[in-house]
Amino acid sequence: MKFDDFPVDALMQITTRPPLVFLRGEGSWLWDHTGKRYLDFVQGWAVNCLGHCPEVIARVLADQSRRLITPSPAFYNEPSIRLAQRLVASSSFQRVFPANSGAEANEGAIKLARRWGTKNRGGAFEIITFEDSFHGRTLATMSASGKPQFRPLFEPKVPGFPKAKLNDLASVEALITDKTVGVMLEPIQGEAGVIPATDEFLRALRELTRERGMLLIVDEVQTGVGRTAKLWGHEHAGVAPDIMTLGKGLGGGVPLAALVATEAVSCFEPGDQGGTYNGNPLMAAVGVAVLDTVSAPGFLAGVGDAGRLLSEGLFALSARLGLGGLTGRGLLLALDLRRDIGSAVVDDALERGLLLNSPRPHLLRFMPALNVSAEEIGKMLEILERSLLQAMDS
Repeated sequence: MKFDDFPVDALMQITTRPPLVFLRGEGSWLWDHTGKRYLDFVQGWAVNCLGHCPEVIARVLADQSRRLITPSPAFYNEPSIRLAQRLVASSSFQRVFPANSGAEANEGAIKLARRWGTKNRGGAFEIITFEDSFHGRTLATMSASGKPQFRPLFEPKVPGFPKAKLNDLASVEALITDKTVGVMLEPIQGEAGVIPATDEFLRALRELTRERGMLLIVDEVQTGVGRTAKLWGHEHAGVAPDIMTLGKGLGGGVPLAALVATEAVSCFEPGDQGGTYNGNPLMAAVGVAVLDTVSAPGFLAGVGDAGRLLSEGLFALSARLGLGGLTGRGLLLALDLRRDIGSAVVDDALERGLLLNSPRPHLLRFMPALNVSAEEIGKMLEILERSLLQAMDS
């Protein structure tokens, strides 16, 4: 087949895409319309936590689709109950609102925090977020985000999101007023270039918010469900937030997310929150299967082993080629290239059959499947070195 056989002009152009169409995926690999194979270290931006088309998800989708797809969120359904139970049993939270995307979960977290502020803090509504953060593409979540490219878009923004500096507690304290209801952050800022909040900062933030009677909200859309080699990214710091949001890996490739909160914060009243597809059995059943897989004995240890292998390989490559340092945790990593060649490396790697991501001109981000093999990591490093040498010589 040729690319021209696909009528892509019918799609709204929201990004620049290469002239290829993917038709099939399996594990860490994708095949395009010409039959060419690609090693995928992007995985839908950390979405396919079990790789492409894992048998466990395919089987659950087929089985559940024959039983019940959706009865409407006005009724209970068994898979959504099981999903909520799994999330509560594996976390410090007691209540779950299933959603369809990370942005929707974050929008729900903002609404829940403001509802809580109305009831408990005299109408406080401001949520302190952070420079360079990313929380989604709804109007409220874009307003909450600190991504510089969002600043001029879709004005006027939703008010109530003053921006602090990550890992700078004083900058948070300086923004607190009687209007402040909470603080929201990513344990690792993915779109910013894989910049972690330090464990010490998270612990200090938890202490500060508790002392001031405010909420701590963690956006675990990218870091949750095993990505950092723990089930939840905030576990590394040993903190217990008030609200957590999930997406991406929770569905393993299907549209599934969740807003998770403590009992004390769960103050929505009937009519405050909803959604036509929220908690539908088809997606919820997949979420249960994903959580069961990631929580199985030895799985997270395997993520840690793969993360160390990838880190060691990238460190060695950096030392050979005179590149910069490495940031991140588990299988969410970024390599500093020390020069603005990220897009050139991505383009060359694509030609060689490797999918990479460059969130900043001088960075490469790595988000492989959590069950990526040692052989696939080795193959990626081989191709990456060739692409780096080509970009550096150009």
